[in-house]
Amino acid sequence: MVLSPIIIEDLVKTALKEDLGHGFDITSNLLIPAGQSARGVLKARQDGRLAGLILALSTFSLTDIDFDMSVMAEDGADLQAGDVIAEIEGPARSLLTAERVALNFMSHMSGVATLTARYVEKVKDTGVEICDTRKTLPGLRLLQKYAVEIGGGANHRFGLDDAILIKDNHIAAVGSIDEALNQAHMLAGHTKKIEIEVDTLAQLEDVLANGKADIVMLDNFGLEDLKKAVQLCKGQITTEASGSVNLETVRAIAETGVDYISVGALTHSAPTLDIALDIDV
Repeated sequence: MVLSPIIIEDLVKTALKEDLGHGFDITSNLLIPAGQSARGVLKARQDGRLAGLILALSTFSLTDIDFDMSVMAEDGADLQAGDVIAEIEGPARSLLTAERVALNFMSHMSGVATLTARYVEKVKDTGVEICDTRKTLPGLRLLQKYAVEIGGGANHRFGLDDAILIKDNHIAAVGSIDEALNQAHMLAGHTKKIEIEVDTLAQLEDVLANGKADIVMLDNFGLEDLKKAVQLCKGQITTEASGSVNLETVRAIAETGVDYISVGALTHSAPTLDIALDIDV
């Protein structure tokens, strides 16, 4: 995924506006002379996968056009504690004004990428793809899903409009699995894949008997039922496991033979990666 410069600029401006309030950094303006320069060093304080550097650099450049920047690492780099990511030199006031917003973007996105990379490493050599979900922070979905890709994961749907996913509440509202699948197939046409969520083997058998689904989401299945489900689906339908997935369980889930594992925690529970800006005057 490539992040559009227009989207980056809009997000950064929104974040700066939120932080600046009435339009200025009162502490920096009171304490630092207008003409003073400084050099800031972006540095990792933890091991992890770097993501969001372009957001951080854009924060500095949109705060002040007089910055000179040197980049030592790029998104996707595996950092070790102490590694220098970039150096920014320019007006000290502006450097401090941009600091927190720049670090918020990069620390959060690097945290998502780092956690994703850990999940991907856990299922290495199984052929399973780790996917994100729509459990994202409002307004930041694109950035979080970009960070998942940087971590080696795959993106599930981006929104309600780009894929058909029939969940338990849809089935309850419509009345049955058959009715939901028949309507989706008839109204969506042949160009859209249909995914449906089930939480029992009996529901899975109904889906397979209907024959109109392309992907089945096996939600909160125990390992034994998951193995049975994979065998039932083999050669007929793509399988996705979801629910009760964590770093301790993901390998065993992958070894059942599912095609995809979706993990909400990649975006809703990723800890930030500790990245700092050290300033020399």
